[in-house]
Amino acid sequence: MKSLCVVALLALVAVASAEWIDIDWSQVKPIDEFDHYWTRLPAELQILRHARPSARIVNGVEALPGQFPYQIALLSTFAAGSGLCGGTVITNNYILTAAHCVVDGNGAVATGGTAILGAHNREVDEPSQQRIAFTQAGISVHPSYNPALIRNDIATVRLSTPAVFNARVQPIDLPALSDNRDFAGLEGTASGFGRTSDALPGASPVVMFTRNPVMSNAACQSAWNIILVTAQNVCLDATGGRSPCNGDSGGPLAVQDGGNSLEVGIASFVSAQGCASGIPSVWVRVSFYRDWIAQNSDYVFRP
Repeated sequence: MKSLCVVALLALVAVASAEWIDIDWSQVKPIDEFDHYWTRLPAELQILRHARPSARIVNGVEALPGQFPYQIALLSTFAAGSGLCGGTVITNNYILTAAHCVVDGNGAVATGGTAILGAHNREVDEPSQQRIAFTQAGISVHPSYNPALIRNDIATVRLSTPAVFNARVQPIDLPALSDNRDFAGLEGTASGFGRTSDALPGASPVVMFTRNPVMSNAACQSAWNIILVTAQNVCLDATGGRSPCNGDSGGPLAVQDGGNSLEVGIASFVSAQGCASGIPSVWVRVSFYRDWIAQNSDYVFRP
């Protein structure tokens, strides 16, 4: 216990000595308010853009402070403004997120931005928060990212300054090299800072989450189609209207594995018919990209 207290104290000192990044939240928009979020989707989904579907983690609840220490808020700077996404801490140097969170509609990579780690309320100056800058050079996007077909929607972000791990900032585990499970039937937890109401502008200031079963791809394809949902995807059941939504892009889908959280998906897209429509949310399957993640971060996969 004493050693843990010492570690926590050192972490607080390190955070306190870091430069605090002030953010004008009035200039930050959820990523789904940018044109490029929608233009990458099929035409049948684009036409519903202005129907104002429920853009939130629907029927979810507010997380406890520190409940998801791997969850971050990612602010990427584009020519059109600053976009809010989710992401996860995988090492003290790297964040895992979706490609569409760091690439605009013209294929231009974000010029940089800020990762907010350890936040419960991202808009408040919390002692637990670490706001760390990143540059364009620190962004790695899958070379075969195809927004038109929503393929290879994955990216890593190298932080300009290493994160300090403490009770509110911890990396999440990724599936081991020998882990061939599809995770169907396991309870999946989706978390993020997506909107909480159609009536309110912007996204949730606090972390929200919801839980539902992970689906088999065959079941997901029956709800979507085989063109959109392939082996590189994993889906979360939306029964009961419990679902992440557009503002949660890039965030994690996690399952419990031996008492630890294991990230099995990265939020990629949902139905524009509404997150409470019952249509499954679609995620990037992390285990499909283990080689690429290893090559574009310092994450070391377990055998």
